[in-house]
Amino acid sequence: MSVFPDPGVSKAVLIGTSTYDILEDLPAVSNNLSSLAEVLTGPTSWGLGNDACAVLSNPFSAATAMNPLREACATARDTLLVYYAGHGLVTPEGDLYLGLPQSQQHRVETGIPYSWVRSALLEGQAERTVVILDCCYGGLALGTMGPSELAAQADVEGTYLITAASENRQALAPPGERHTAFTGELLTLLSSGIVGGPEHLDLDSVFRALRRALPAKGRPVPQGRERNSNGRLALAWNPAFSRAPVTDLPSAGRISQRTWPDPATVHTVEGFVSALARVRVIGALTHTAISHRSGGQISAGTVSKLLNRKDLPLTWRTIGIYLSACGLPDEHLDDWQACWEQLRSAPLPTAVSAAGEAQNPRPRVRPFWGRTVRKLVGRRPCD
Repeated sequence: MSVFPDPGVSKAVLIGTSTYDILEDLPAVSNNLSSLAEVLTGPTSWGLGNDACAVLSNPFSAATAMNPLREACATARDTLLVYYAGHGLVTPEGDLYLGLPQSQQHRVETGIPYSWVRSALLEGQAERTVVILDCCYGGLALGTMGPSELAAQADVEGTYLITAASENRQALAPPGERHTAFTGELLTLLSSGIVGGPEHLDLDSVFRALRRALPAKGRPVPQGRERNSNGRLALAWNPAFSRAPVTDLPSAGRISQRTWPDPATVHTVEGFVSALARVRVIGALTHTAISHRSGGQISAGTVSKLLNRKDLPLTWRTIGIYLSACGLPDEHLDDWQACWEQLRSAPLPTAVSAAGEAQNPRPRVRPFWGRTVRKLVGRRPCD
């Protein structure tokens, strides 16, 4: 079963270089960054906060890019996504480094050595890590790993690597197109969906679709490496998903068969609010429609405020009405209320302790995200 990350403890770092002093410019890269950030911060994807999705366009130096990356590695506990778009360059020894505005061929000090990125990930705290390289010769990131490096990479549980091209073929940046070939196809899949695909667009499904679509257009075949079972990590809901033809089931029947967000996977306030937003997406309801379905108990404005909160409501009533109006089955409401109560009773971390943890990260121990929500038998939502 695919799973969405908790946005409250997940991070994304998007790095792109579109202008170069010596190398050929790649103007589409800047559009890649803004479009991908829009997806990752939206309700149909991970719902990350803007401060959890770092966008680094044309970083001046390796340190300019690596400092935010290391910070994200130290603070992300659930999922970390690292994306780079631009020129991928090769050292005389055959290793990859990522291009920056002043980068030169065979001058690794003018770019970001890919080994630095790998080391930062190895030192990180995230349960799951995704790396996407959309660059010329990006496939070389696969070839630089010897047996010892492969073993070290396997220690990064769940690392999932996707590159735009094989190690001896340039990734295509079509002139005049808004995005590069690989990222453009990725964004199309996330926005249009996969007909006949799963309800959630997980990494495995997206990767298989990319490997079909790009060669069909005469573009480089993406390469990948999967570590453990991270391929079930969801990137977005599938807009093209359907369990049955529209004529086979009434609207209410189709909604009841949807896979609703599981509150047992929610560990933060941000994650709770993001899950609430996904419930609305599943029901395909506007704020006004939800108000109408609630019998006027909550207004469209109240729905909007609920889905844009930075904290939890003091009472359960509005949440319960909202979930019921969205079509969430009654048997799920107790679990949602239990999650709300769990988060309400959890102590908030102090600024001092949070800062101390960032400066002195704990040893790399894989968290077990067990079920933290206790079923409250017999409890019903408050009126």
